[in-house]
Amino acid sequence: MNQNVVISKIEKMIYVIRGQKVMLDSDLAELYRVETKALKRAVRRNIQRFPEDFMFELTKEELENWRYQFGTSNREKMGLRIPPFAFTEQGVAMLSSVLNSEHAILVNISIMRIFTKLRSFFMLEKNLNERIDKLESNTNKMFKIVFERLDSIEENITPHLPENRPKIGLKEQR
Repeated sequence: MNQNVVISKIEKMIYVIRGQKVMLDSDLAELYRVETKALKRAVRRNIQRFPEDFMFELTKEELENWRYQFGTSNREKMGLRIPPFAFTEQGVAMLSSVLNSEHAILVNISIMRIFTKLRSFFMLEKNLNERIDKLESNTNKMFKIVFERLDSIEENITPHLPENRPKIGLKEQR
């Protein structure tokens, strides 16, 4: 399988749940070429390696929201009959010590690279947003100054014309 295809496939498997970027057990099992129940069994046997900031199980409510979000006509395919485990970046890294095959190691390396790439994209986006906000703020200040000065000039320039001066223009012919 092409490296770019694998990377784009993995990128689509990263979701934001509870405000964290995570991957679900069924997606990881597919990547590691193991059954989801085997992956879960390996994690449960080594549960001390997976504190809550590494891995958590979706609640029933989160599972229902997930089903609703993806239009769960095919629950079997989505692996959503029971609440899945959600692995954070650190949890995915820890999986390499639990699933100790050469394929698992290669998959983990790819996943870590993607998480790193995503982090750099988010930092770049944050930086750009800050720069745009600063530019917008400075522009608003400049426009305010310009309009204040224009108002001041307009007040000082109003013509002081005599009231009975002759009007300029064409006269009506009778």
